[in-house]
Amino acid sequence: MIAAVSRICCQQYIKQFTSIYRNLASASSSTNAQCAQPLYLNGRYESPWRTWEMPSFSTLGKVLQEKDNSSIPSQQELDKTLPVLTPNKALLANPPATGIQATWLGHASLLIQMNGINILTDPVFGDTTFPIPSISPSSFKRYRPVAMTIRDLPPIHAVLISHNHYDHLDYPSVVGLNRRFGHTLRWLTPMGLKSWFKDSGCDNVREFTWWEEELSPLGDGTTFTFVPSQHWCRRGIKDFNKVLWGGWVLRKGDTSFYFVGDTAYCDVFSQIGHLYGPFTLAAIPIGAYEPRWFMKMSHINPEEAVGVHKMIRSENSIGIHWGTFKLTTEFYLEPRDKLKEELERENISLDQFTTMSHGETRHFTNHLS
Repeated sequence: MIAAVSRICCQQYIKQFTSIYRNLASASSSTNAQCAQPLYLNGRYESPWRTWEMPSFSTLGKVLQEKDNSSIPSQQELDKTLPVLTPNKALLANPPATGIQATWLGHASLLIQMNGINILTDPVFGDTTFPIPSISPSSFKRYRPVAMTIRDLPPIHAVLISHNHYDHLDYPSVVGLNRRFGHTLRWLTPMGLKSWFKDSGCDNVREFTWWEEELSPLGDGTTFTFVPSQHWCRRGIKDFNKVLWGGWVLRKGDTSFYFVGDTAYCDVFSQIGHLYGPFTLAAIPIGAYEPRWFMKMSHINPEEAVGVHKMIRSENSIGIHWGTFKLTTEFYLEPRDKLKEELERENISLDQFTTMSHGETRHFTNHLS
């Protein structure tokens, strides 16, 4: 009886503490970076924002009853609507000395070339997001092929990981990259992932918590900073939120890149824009957002993505996290179409926030450069 009462009191205390913490986080000034620290209780991370709510198992059945409007067509039609380009190896081998050269490899995977170094974001070169690839159902497989293989990549100096979901952290891709580049490849990860990478054979691993930064050891002068987002983590049954999540800011002089990662809409982007903006380039997710009542706690939609673009004061943004894997129920081209509609409604130039074809390479500079 005493043990039961103690357990209830402890649970009430944790609940009260969490509520107080979130209220303080919400009420704090957007110029105070310390107001958005991850809440860590009993070995698990929690979002500090009151807008976060983890969907319960009871909602999963309701999600399965939602109409699927994705309507992904045949490969022949996809070749017209979502062409996959062969990256220009000459461009990748000799990127411009200034600004940022970006190549979209699909979903959240980008090759970023800036300050003389080559960086990958959330590299997924595999064909599926299913935990066991060999028995993957077709619904988990990519409907657009990866734009290039690991073998075809230029030398990679660093990999940025936003969180541990299977569409962002792919074990075969990690093993393949490590096999090709070895200890010269630097892995930058959220807190809680170092042991996973060590078990995968990677040696040069550095964990970060929110707002933690490090000057690149490569001598290129780039500062890497891990910044907050509103999301969650899980790869197995018992590891819910044992790993942190977030985005990455890279800066050197007037050149800066922001990889948002996965996120719901929250006021942290005003903080990030105030502290680090304006950005030369930002990669902002625009897909995997329906049904909205369910996905709004995890992913922004195109309208919110434009809001993020404005809050972070990005000079150039590209939409990612769409057009590759079927994760949700919106029409497969809707993220691109809705983004354009929202930009026109906000009187924002379509050149400021655009989408790219798979395998396409573009060069971005500050507007006054």
